[in-house]
Amino acid sequence: MVVPKWKQNSLLIVWVLVWPLSLWLLYQFWIPGDKIYWVDILSFALLMCIVALFPLIVNNTPIFFVHGIGFAVFLYYGLFIEVVLTQLAVIILLIKLRVRRTEWHRIPVNMLMFLFVSLLSAGVYHKFGGIHGRIPFDSYQDVVPILVYVATVFISNQLLLKLFQKFLSGRKVKLFDKGFIWETSTTLLVLPVGFILYLLYTEIQVQAVYYVGIPFVSISFILMLYHSSQLINHYLQKTSEIGHELTGQLDVKEVIDLFIERITSLLHIDYVYVYEVVDDRNTMQLVRFYDQEKLLEFPSKTKLRKNEGVSGKVWAQQQGVYYTNGNQWNEKGFHQLPPVVNSLISLPMERNGAVVGVITVISRKKRAYEKYQYMILDILTNYLAVAIENAKNYEETRSKSERCPLTHLYNYRFFENYLQNYFTMMKKKRIREHISLILIDLDHFKSINDQYGHESGNEVLRQIAKRLTDVIGDKGIVARYGGEEFVVLLPETIQSHCLYIAEAIRGAIARDPFLLNKHILPGQNQLEIHITASLGIATYPDNCEDPVELIRYADRAMYVGAKQKGRNKVAIYEKLTNTDTMQEE
Repeated sequence: MVVPKWKQNSLLIVWVLVWPLSLWLLYQFWIPGDKIYWVDILSFALLMCIVALFPLIVNNTPIFFVHGIGFAVFLYYGLFIEVVLTQLAVIILLIKLRVRRTEWHRIPVNMLMFLFVSLLSAGVYHKFGGIHGRIPFDSYQDVVPILVYVATVFISNQLLLKLFQKFLSGRKVKLFDKGFIWETSTTLLVLPVGFILYLLYTEIQVQAVYYVGIPFVSISFILMLYHSSQLINHYLQKTSEIGHELTGQLDVKEVIDLFIERITSLLHIDYVYVYEVVDDRNTMQLVRFYDQEKLLEFPSKTKLRKNEGVSGKVWAQQQGVYYTNGNQWNEKGFHQLPPVVNSLISLPMERNGAVVGVITVISRKKRAYEKYQYMILDILTNYLAVAIENAKNYEETRSKSERCPLTHLYNYRFFENYLQNYFTMMKKKRIREHISLILIDLDHFKSINDQYGHESGNEVLRQIAKRLTDVIGDKGIVARYGGEEFVVLLPETIQSHCLYIAEAIRGAIARDPFLLNKHILPGQNQLEIHITASLGIATYPDNCEDPVELIRYADRAMYVGAKQKGRNKVAIYEKLTNTDTMQEE
């Protein structure tokens, strides 16, 4: 989460103004319940610092169990000692979490939040007549302030946490999330232990800290392990779901996009590199680069050889690497990585025992990945390799069914389906845009086959396909409609612009000679021949109302207006309607 600079500065100003002043005022007005034993207080501080080393991270928010110990300290020694020890534990927690420079705002946030919780809870406790030191518990009235204090700690902690989260993110936050559930559960478990610590301390003093401290630390450690196991189970479940999603995709680009989308929501990732081994098996090509903040451009160096960079080394060794600090790979001479990065996982994609690619994910955060996350990503990388292979096989099969094997243009079946679906989509969305169609028929093509052979005819058709795709580019769809006929569909194109494109096509065919290398004539290596074409144009909605008419009218324009008038011409159906067509009828 990127926090605006003005919010960070605001927090810092509030912290500087409020935190030291609050501690000074508490020191001036605190009233300890009994005589202070500094060895005991240091023992409490040591226990709280140890417990702070075992936090749970839920929704990127740490939950730790010092409030149980702080509860005992507050009941016996009062607010000031409790605040000081809690703030010390918060500092130890932040050191444990290794807060980055970009997250320095978490320091004033946590210290202010725990300070406010302590002040609010103590205020309510004293309002209900609570005292410190040895509480007699002669009546239920001695218990009421404690119960109210516990409730205030819990409620104020949750409300302040949500308020700070909303302020920092600027987004709506849920009150009852996983963090709330974990906080409730741990509070119900830890606070009773804290109360037992208080009762035992009133009887045997500092020994109680160590008697209760050992099970307290054990509880913290066990809860951390339990939470980790729950987290791993969650990751495994998500991994299975992602695997099914990946294998359900039939487009290579969609497979890789889905993989990146899912792993970036699952792990803390700033950059992703997806390399694929090219056909020569000597280099890897960077096929996808992801930058979470979209600040970096696609890397200029897109090819790697074995042992070159992190990904190249993984490719050569056929074994993944896992680093938690940038120095670990900087010392190994790795390069081609963004600046200011630390944690890294790089894994080979294997298929049939061979490496077919490498996935490298990077985080700017130190120790961003745990060992189990490395294993999870390894599983997902295997899913990705299978999904890409399946998608490529599907694309190859689909290409064979959709494209002419000679020219590699779309075939007539695909073209007619595409045209019909395009019109259907327009009707559903109530769009009425201009669509133009050009039908192209080569002049005297039969004579080429008769004079030079069918192989030469095929050469001409392949060269025609190349010239058509060069002229059209991404402006439309080009297909071989049958024999020596070709068709071009131009969405969002009016008739006058279509005429301009058709003339460009006619010129591209007629202007330059075609080269024949497989002719049947004896004694000549290569021949040059000139070919012309007749073209017909029809436009929707100017000339027709459905896709079938669009093809038929373009065909009629080509035959009547171009073929019958000398060939090597472009004819528009609209003109035929007013002249030749009307006369013919």
